[in-house]
Amino acid sequence: MKNLLNHISNPSDLRKLNPNQLPHLAEELRAFIIDVVATKEGHLGASLGVVELTIALHYLFDTPNDLLVWDVGHQAYGHKILTGRKEIFHTNRQLGGISGFPSRKESKFDAFGVGHSSTSISAALGMAIASNLKGETNKHHIAVIGDASIASGMAFEALNHAGVSKANLLIILNDNAIGIDPSVGALKEYLTKVKTDRKLATQNNIIKALNFDYYGPIDGHDLPKLITELERLKSVKGPKFLHIITTKGKGLKKAEEDQITYHAPGKFDKITGEREKKEKSLFTKYQDVFGKTILELAQKNDKIIGITPAMLTGSSLKLMFQEFPERTFDVGIAEQHAVTLAAGMATQGFIPFCNIYSTFLQRAYDQVIHDVALQKLPVIFCLDRAGLVGEDGPTHHGAFDIAFLRCIPNLIIFAPRNEIELRNILYTAQLGLENPIAIRYPRGLGKIKEWQQPFTKIKIGKGICLKEGTKIAVLSFGTIADTVSEAIGSSEKKDTIAHYDLRFVKPLDEKLLHTIFKKHKTIITIEDGVVKGGFGSAILEFGSNHNYKNDIKVLGIPDAFIEHGNTSELLTKIGLDAASLKVLVDNIN
Repeated sequence: MKNLLNHISNPSDLRKLNPNQLPHLAEELRAFIIDVVATKEGHLGASLGVVELTIALHYLFDTPNDLLVWDVGHQAYGHKILTGRKEIFHTNRQLGGISGFPSRKESKFDAFGVGHSSTSISAALGMAIASNLKGETNKHHIAVIGDASIASGMAFEALNHAGVSKANLLIILNDNAIGIDPSVGALKEYLTKVKTDRKLATQNNIIKALNFDYYGPIDGHDLPKLITELERLKSVKGPKFLHIITTKGKGLKKAEEDQITYHAPGKFDKITGEREKKEKSLFTKYQDVFGKTILELAQKNDKIIGITPAMLTGSSLKLMFQEFPERTFDVGIAEQHAVTLAAGMATQGFIPFCNIYSTFLQRAYDQVIHDVALQKLPVIFCLDRAGLVGEDGPTHHGAFDIAFLRCIPNLIIFAPRNEIELRNILYTAQLGLENPIAIRYPRGLGKIKEWQQPFTKIKIGKGICLKEGTKIAVLSFGTIADTVSEAIGSSEKKDTIAHYDLRFVKPLDEKLLHTIFKKHKTIITIEDGVVKGGFGSAILEFGSNHNYKNDIKVLGIPDAFIEHGNTSELLTKIGLDAASLKVLVDNIN
């Protein structure tokens, strides 16, 4: 019964096995995932937790004809391995390799592209309704969603619709009590009670009240039980709901014991699970600059509130939570709620720091406009992971924030050049701004060892000159200023090149810009956001409004979704590395 996985290239091979062979296959699949992720890195715990479910689904359902949608996608590694990508799984999340998330362009077995949470029920319901309209009444549609994701508003909207539909939809709740951080909220507490209270499971059940046929909870690692239950559900028409209990990190002791760390542990020993020790950096992650600074400020200002949608650890807001739990709120995967919650607190004189990854703020765009900016409420948005984030790829790149925020009235937009500037703008923001402000900063390490300097107030809308020059002016926005300085320093024309850090894209420092346009023939703008509608567009608009005739070149992320790969590779690919910028300025006449 050895090496079953070697003979499986797709689900049709899987279906040739006897049911009693499947538990052994689960062991092999789990070992395969551990073996690859140990050396290539990636998301680990979520996929280990659904190995048995993945096998059962592909064994019983006719995928890809039956449509299977994985929520978020952190849990889909086993799915990828069983659906034709085993031989190239080692390229996962690497430049030119397969994506770390399901992707429609990658495989016909990936019914829906995912990366952000809580989309699976809506997508699968849409597919199920479409099948009904086409007369495909025997086709199955399955959404696999976690207990953290199902608490999101979008998931509730989909449940509300699905319950009154006639769609042939199966929702599988993968309940492991954790997302990246532990799940929070009243629904999580309810699901915990359901596990031990049969009355809740069979009578006073929220899901049953929404017109679903509810089954469970059952052990999600009991393959024979899973297969029996799924086989029975295949014959049940309409919306149905299977609640399974799993252990995130199942099969690797360290991952089971430390589920937060082993969500994405980096490199580790595949036998012991011990993480590879890295040399301690002399520099600090930007998220930790934020976390340590807001804690320092909160110790002196009791009006400061910290809010995050399920990213306490990732944002380092956990540092404030540990000391001030009554003023720190993890609202779960609920970005819209996080923003309007902050707005409500701002009306009462509190100072809310709403920390949301740049890519996730997109999900709360209406709330930023309608509930914050329109009412001119001084919410402080801290946009972590701005710019290119690397291996997580296009669903997670913070590429669009400058462009989609710049058009909103009343909103200040700032990007720190370094850790000291981030520290100082956080200090400035809590002194009492009249407007909301968005502060965007990147993933990863800074470059200043001694960044915890005495606080200095930053003047809103004020840019600075980093280097004088006579002919060419390079205008940068954010931490890409370091790359610009490196490029200019190695240029043959460095004496003719000036470098300005505008710091604010809204409001622009128009006084400084008039000086720049009058003094320099050529102006180059550089940003780590999209060029369409971003920082460079703001400079072009300024030049046009004031009838300047300078040559203006706009550099940034091109009008395309950028693939996954490490950040330095991606910046080189799109020409935003120091070497490419040096060539550019050297070739300007």
